[in-house]
Amino acid sequence: MKLRMVGNSFNGGLSSNHFPPDVVFYVQGRPIEAHRVILSARSPFFKAKFETDWKEKKEVRFSREKLSYPSLYSLIHFFYSDRLEVSVDDMEDLVKICRVCKCQSLQTLIEKELIHQKYAEYKALKEIDNSQKRFILQGFSLPEQDRLPAAMLRILQISLVNSSRGQNLENSVDNFVSLVGSGFQDDLADVCVRVDKRIFRCHQVVLASRSEYFKARLSHMNDFLEGSDLLLDYTLPCLEENDLSMKAFEKMIEYMYTDSLKDIDPDQAEEMFDASSRYLLFPLKRAVADVLLPHLEMVPPAELCHWLILSDMYGVSKIREYCLDAMACNFETFAETPEFRAMLLTLPPPSGDSSLRTTAPSAPGAEVNSAAENLLDDLREKWLEAEAAELDKRDESALLFDRRLEMLMLVAEQEKSDDAFQCSLSASSGVMQE
Repeated sequence: MKLRMVGNSFNGGLSSNHFPPDVVFYVQGRPIEAHRVILSARSPFFKAKFETDWKEKKEVRFSREKLSYPSLYSLIHFFYSDRLEVSVDDMEDLVKICRVCKCQSLQTLIEKELIHQKYAEYKALKEIDNSQKRFILQGFSLPEQDRLPAAMLRILQISLVNSSRGQNLENSVDNFVSLVGSGFQDDLADVCVRVDKRIFRCHQVVLASRSEYFKARLSHMNDFLEGSDLLLDYTLPCLEENDLSMKAFEKMIEYMYTDSLKDIDPDQAEEMFDASSRYLLFPLKRAVADVLLPHLEMVPPAELCHWLILSDMYGVSKIREYCLDAMACNFETFAETPEFRAMLLTLPPPSGDSSLRTTAPSAPGAEVNSAAENLLDDLREKWLEAEAAELDKRDESALLFDRRLEMLMLVAEQEKSDDAFQCSLSASSGVMQE
């Protein structure tokens, strides 16, 4: 997981491509732009300061003598990305900053590395100046509770509690602003999102970092608010999202804040796949698929047909591949299932000529034309891998498979006609009784 930090660089450059900060630190006359919620989530020191001394401040200036700009920048960058990169020369200063910010586990790892560098001969590269050496640390080296996803989960949980506490959902809420009630544990929310009858307290930097859709909406909202007097000090701007259930939105922001999903109701899957496309949050499909796969291992063949069609429609390759593998390895079991036979009638026919098959091997380095994928072509290829004869008889086996599909389709057509006839008989019988 990685959140976008605003556009600081060691040259002091700024970028308008990332979401605007809500606090700016000045160290040695150079700015570091940041967001309160990220710093509060990662550091007890920053959390306490933003609740007291810095509560109303937009700018904080540090004493030049007491603080190193590169060290603080490296730490704040780590807060956003769970990746630390710092010059070896700045590591001792970074240890001091970690001590003040109460980042104990990170401080311990850096101290151990400093000791190791002192006594490990292979790290003592005399011909290279320490200012050119870099120490890199990934977040997974820390205990799980000190990593970025766990920190953001804690913020999300507080926000969800605040979202549901003390709100009368029956009353209408202005489409533009939402009052911040008293008695909340401060979650540093700076935007509300109304979904159906519930208002979710959220953080603009998280929504904008994870979704281009929200980035565009929030930028437009902020441009509209700039210079206006429409918002009071005790109100938050509010977006309204339609055509999405409260449960689906809650699951979506769980992923946006933590980069993972713990569980999901299979009945929500289609709505989540649709939301991932509408909100330009495409990795969400993969997260939903990861959670669903254990469930798919226990579903009957008829239900697996539904999941194949759904995954093909939304381009969820992991579920699509799982369903095709299951059907290829248990083809006769599926052939006896009415839902499978009915599904065959809804799909484009397989390519008769092997040169037209969408599953023909691609040249090395060539791009795969995913738009041209054909489910029955892919099912044939999976079946050939699992059940077919030797390579020299592959085309013959493919023809046998195609004939088997044709027979199943004929059976499905007959079943469809029989069902239609039964329906017409039932309708006629009802009319006669009247």
